[in-house]
Amino acid sequence: MTTGDDAAMQHDLETGAPSSPVVEEGGWAAEPGFSDPFDIATTKNASHDSLKRWRQAALVLNASRRFRYTLDLRKDEEQEKRRRMIRAHAQVIRAALLFKLAGQRAIVLGATVTPPAPSGGYEIGLEQLASMNREHNVAAFQQYGGAKGLSVMLRTDLDTGVTGDEAELARRRNAFGSNTYPVKKGRSFFNFLWEAWQDLTLIILIIAAAASLALGIKTEGLEEGWYDGGSITFAVLLVIFVTAISDYRQSLQFQNLNEEKRNIQVEVIRGGRREKVSIYDIVVGDVLPLKIGDQVPADGVLMSSHSLSIDESSMTGESKLVHKDHKSPFLMSGCKVADGAGAMLVTGVGINTEWGLLMASISEDTGEETPLQVRLNGVATFIGIVGLSVALCVLVVLLARFFTGTSKNPDGSVQFIRGQTSVSHAVDGVIHIVTTAVTIVVVAVPEGLPLAVTLTLAYSMKKMMADKALVRRLSACETMGSATTICSDKTGTLTLNQMTVVEAYVGQNKLDPTEDSSQLPASVSSLIDEGLAQNTAGSVFISKDGGLEVSGSPTEKAILQWGVKLGMKFEVVRSETIVLHVSPFNSTKKRGGVALRGKAGSDVHVHWKGAAEIILESCSQYIDLNGSVQPIDADVGLFKDAINNMAERSLRCVAIAYKTCAADAVPTDEEQLDQWTLPDDNLVLLAIVGIKDPCRPGVKEAVQLCQHAGVKVRMVTGDNIQTAKAIALECGILSADADTSEPYVIEGKRFRELSEKDREQIAKKISVMGRSSPTDKLLLVQTLRKLGEVVAVTGDGTNDAPALHEADIGLSMGIQGTEVAKESSDIIILDDNFASVVKVVRWGRSVYANIQKFIQFQLTVNVAALVINVVAAVSSGDVPLTTVQLLWVNLIMDTLGALALATEPPTDSLMDRTPVGRREPLVTNIMWRNLIIQALYQVGVLLILKFRGISILNLTNDNTEHANMVKNTMIFNAFVLCQIFNEFNARKPEELNVFTGVTKNPLFTGIVGGTFILQIIIINFLGKFTSTVKLDITQWMICFAIAIISWPLAIAGKFIPVPKTPLAKVFIKPYQRCIASRNNA
Repeated sequence: MTTGDDAAMQHDLETGAPSSPVVEEGGWAAEPGFSDPFDIATTKNASHDSLKRWRQAALVLNASRRFRYTLDLRKDEEQEKRRRMIRAHAQVIRAALLFKLAGQRAIVLGATVTPPAPSGGYEIGLEQLASMNREHNVAAFQQYGGAKGLSVMLRTDLDTGVTGDEAELARRRNAFGSNTYPVKKGRSFFNFLWEAWQDLTLIILIIAAAASLALGIKTEGLEEGWYDGGSITFAVLLVIFVTAISDYRQSLQFQNLNEEKRNIQVEVIRGGRREKVSIYDIVVGDVLPLKIGDQVPADGVLMSSHSLSIDESSMTGESKLVHKDHKSPFLMSGCKVADGAGAMLVTGVGINTEWGLLMASISEDTGEETPLQVRLNGVATFIGIVGLSVALCVLVVLLARFFTGTSKNPDGSVQFIRGQTSVSHAVDGVIHIVTTAVTIVVVAVPEGLPLAVTLTLAYSMKKMMADKALVRRLSACETMGSATTICSDKTGTLTLNQMTVVEAYVGQNKLDPTEDSSQLPASVSSLIDEGLAQNTAGSVFISKDGGLEVSGSPTEKAILQWGVKLGMKFEVVRSETIVLHVSPFNSTKKRGGVALRGKAGSDVHVHWKGAAEIILESCSQYIDLNGSVQPIDADVGLFKDAINNMAERSLRCVAIAYKTCAADAVPTDEEQLDQWTLPDDNLVLLAIVGIKDPCRPGVKEAVQLCQHAGVKVRMVTGDNIQTAKAIALECGILSADADTSEPYVIEGKRFRELSEKDREQIAKKISVMGRSSPTDKLLLVQTLRKLGEVVAVTGDGTNDAPALHEADIGLSMGIQGTEVAKESSDIIILDDNFASVVKVVRWGRSVYANIQKFIQFQLTVNVAALVINVVAAVSSGDVPLTTVQLLWVNLIMDTLGALALATEPPTDSLMDRTPVGRREPLVTNIMWRNLIIQALYQVGVLLILKFRGISILNLTNDNTEHANMVKNTMIFNAFVLCQIFNEFNARKPEELNVFTGVTKNPLFTGIVGGTFILQIIIINFLGKFTSTVKLDITQWMICFAIAIISWPLAIAGKFIPVPKTPLAKVFIKPYQRCIASRNNA
């Protein structure tokens, strides 16, 4: 948890650094004056400075390996410069054009524009369209006849769009291009090979191998002398190829996921029908409806608009919203609709747009790092210091023993005799010693640790796609494992989003059945039809099979379907009136309105539709079933009771009302009309409808699973508080006997009005927030985070973007979510289902658990290999594990071990734990216990073999060289088999049965089986390369016996209790004090 004042906290949120002093979830604080560069709570909004800080602090021997999948800060900065350059270029062109068109109206009318030249069967060519779009040339736009004139030239109907058959779409692509841009090709396999061999340690080993090869051939001849150098070279090549193949596969996976992110679905009108198509399928001439939250998918011109505001910051860098109308009709690809609604005609696609040029120049992914990667780099740095120190000690000891004549050859002869040993032999011996020391560093420094995070995250991302979750930000996978609360929307997430009108009131009367129009007089029916058909973002059209089809949001569809059942003729009603002005619905106002004038020039009707209690507050009258207007004051209680009654049965209540305005009260000038605020007082209530949206099957179980796992689920909805409460009871967020008073169930407005201190006191108690605005959701997220919660938030609207951005994990909805919400989110829930959110929590915990399994496995090998080689080197001047053998162990550990353990699927037991603390030690006390037991056993047994092996194995009668070879082969074989068997132990650090679910991970069984087969091949057939000899069946059985004991040993070890205080605290305190004193000096 982070403590400190608000200013400090704001700084921390911006930089991604923790406040000082840091108080860990376990309750222990860092030393005053100590600032850990590897302690980055979240990389989501971290500054470049904090990311540079940990890179500078990392002890890196293999930079290309260590930083392979972290954010490339240099490239990121270059891309930002390129963005600015392209934006500046576009702005210079426009500024020059505006200067040229000073005194615009006079010049525009007299300006000469190149007449359109027919091209590809159309009356205007690609170059003229591109020039008009690029320069935002209003003169050309007007000379071409505006949107209507351009539609004629492009053979498009502004009402029904293009016909949409494949032949026509192909013609348009040929003439004007497709809506794609050249994406920089991913790096080839040879690039990964090139990168893989640039590891510093591998280069040193290659040099050592070359020197060993040259000296070996010189001293022993070609036939025998190439084995040592050749075997090191082969081992290095094996490591390079395995690393390159692994990285290449991950690269392809990330490319596919990036492609999935870019391939958004866009609504288009073709053949008079609204349909969703891929953004890549948009063609010049398409007619696109635009609503709040949409991304503009191509360049185009405005056909019609209502209060349309565009966020052009992605193109211009300016955060100010730009109002679009007939004076400013140009829309740029890549921009977002911030408010209002409209329709556009596509005039430029793909590389012929500024967005296309921008994306083509910066489309190469620069990577991203996660908090776990940063922490593991800290771990790797710490272990690296230990490994280097040990390797240096081994180097000094071996060199001292060599030059003092203490070191002996396998046959018992002294390796170096002063004045007798030739220079070439001495150099050969030194190279052999240096190679051994370097190899110890290779094994000791776990450069594969940060890479293992990427491996498990990449695997999780792939599998999460199958679970209907598209990961946009890699770090969200692991952060989800730490989530302590989920603030969920109601509609579509906890419910099915399949809405139907099941209850309707007109006047004081309830329609039964709801679609019985015979109960309504013609005057009332006409007003309801007018309000439904014109005050909507949806549409009713004839589908391909000849039936009626309704499009729009689920609420719009439900109300339109009700209108159709009442006998509403959608197109006929719309054709009878002219839309003067629209106030689009948004989640802040919770209502939308439209002003209409009949074509005969009659009075203006202003229709409103929205949340029932909000509309009701604005009504002073209502229409009864006779068509008479009645004052509402005496009967307002009846309407409120009807709303509450429906809300308590979990129905969404929507009211429809209108007002008549005198013609002279409505602005006539188009500019004034654009600024006109629709009157919303003294309305006449027409109808109230109750819309049923059933709970999703399985959502109750999913909520219970979250609560069992220590993750509190909160419902934050814009719906009526009674509706929210009823759904929360149905979903299990509230139990039947739960306290539903404030603050457990609260309205957004009430929460917003509280002081900051009061909000902090009640935030954790809130289970349901009704009638909440996006601002309320943002306030709740900020308050919960300030209290130390790790917050996941679901959202689908444009106004949810700040909360999604602020939350630790932003979850947007794939079906109902706007493009703005998706851009601000970290994970897209493709099926809008809460059960999928719970699966994401499981995967998040799985990422952390898999990394811990790999750490336990790797540290066991590290400790054992280091201790065995150091003790042997210091005591006898000989290391039992040779360079090639250690490289093989390193391959098992770093790459194959990571592949096997990082791809373990999540288990149900993960949800039996509480959330993982963000600063909880990576190596828990349980892991320390497990790895110390295994390492001590391996070290003990193998050192006994090292010093007493010849007598234990009855090799005293063999010649010394052969006996030593058999003994060292046994040590190597037993060591590798111990790692294979210990890999099973690492799967389940806390469970007795380590074989549970092993068959569900074929990659694990395949790698373990493959490693074992390769070990048999190495021992039996590659002895010349690996300095081993064949073992007989008895010796193999001894190795097996040594290795298999690790299983019962692991079971017995799990009965040993561990202290609650993390050992990491004990180890890290002296290090912190040392750094703190150095910083204070």
